[in-house]
Amino acid sequence: MGRRRGETLEAAILDAAWDELSERGYANLTVESVARRAGTSKPVLYRRWADKRELVEAAVVRRHAAQSVAPADTGSLRGDLIATLIELGETRGPFLTQLSLLLAGYFTETETGFTELRELFLAGRRSGADVIMRRAVERGEIDPDRLTPRIAALPFDLLRAEAMMTLRPVGREAVEEIVDTVFLPLVRPGGR
Repeated sequence: MGRRRGETLEAAILDAAWDELSERGYANLTVESVARRAGTSKPVLYRRWADKRELVEAAVVRRHAAQSVAPADTGSLRGDLIATLIELGETRGPFLTQLSLLLAGYFTETETGFTELRELFLAGRRSGADVIMRRAVERGEIDPDRLTPRIAALPFDLLRAEAMMTLRPVGREAVEEIVDTVFLPLVRPGGR
């Protein structure tokens, strides 16, 4: 096998970092163990990432991107939310639960939480929630004066909470209750 460089080497390192994180958790992961698993040396890793924290963040962002879900476009706010939340509940719920366990040491060390991690995931891009809400405002399905950032995040936050509490994929019934009973009454024009 030839010498790996550039994106190929970086992908191998980040995959090794994710595998080490999955097996050992943040507290027990070392740059040395990642280098060994990736078949490279510690200096190669340190040329790309300043420390273990940055390496783990890059690995988590890469894994998150590989599992990203595009927001549904069904033509209605309710349809977009239900379709997107069901897909997220089936795919992202287990991933977020796994992350919360694996990154406990990271969150303690950095004094951060999922809010800051979410910023790394987005890296300045609009979230799927933002896209869904913008389309709904344009269609007149949402009163923009009632759509605060916290309310816009509410269906996604409730989905994450449900996934974390049950440790199972979130089903259609729970998603419909989140959308119909909690979210839509808060944002519809005239509160209807």
